Amino acid sequence: MLTDLPNLLTLSRIAAIPLVVALVAWGTPVGDILGCGLFAIAAITDYFDGKIARDRQQFSDLGRMLDPIADKLLVGACLMMLAGQGRLGPFGLYPAIVIMLREILVSGLREYLAGLRISMPVSRLAKWKTGFQMGALGALLAGNSGAAEIGLGVLPVTLIGAALLWIAALLTLVTGWDYLTAGLRHATRPQ
Repeated sequence: MLTDLPNLLTLSRIAAIPLVVALVAWGTPVGDILGCGLFAIAAITDYFDGKIARDRQQFSDLGRMLDPIADKLLVGACLMMLAGQGRLGPFGLYPAIVIMLREILVSGLREYLAGLRISMPVSRLAKWKTGFQMGALGALLAGNSGAAEIGLGVLPVTLIGAALLWIAALLTLVTGWDYLTAGLRHATRPQ
């Protein structure tokens, strides 16, 4: 049901996207910190919507559909904002491309397999990938100027974010390959 708490949390993640984008587009250290904070809250809802759904047995087709969409929309919007503002650094665009391509691949595989009535559960490694990805994006959204604004100017926040993004991209390659091989197994088996 739409008004179940897990679904409301998922919908709040989608609703946060234009606000995060607007805050980061503002182009000020305060906007970066506020955007990072709102992004962090939205990212945390990804954990809690699933946990609450499991704890309360509030599973729904709507939630199964919306949750991965909300994740991909949030990550995609933030990666595009960072790339558009040139905030990924000289080598940060490459892991961003890997992450975006994997998200499209997995979405396509899930759609195909759903037609065959085969679900593709999220692996533990994919959850780690999401954690590194969200941490990287939070750091990159805050940036060095945002971190300086709240007294963390001595930390190389952008460098930390870039390193986390590369780790997320490597995990993305591994989990993307796992999903691809699983999907191909089902697509090529005799009918």
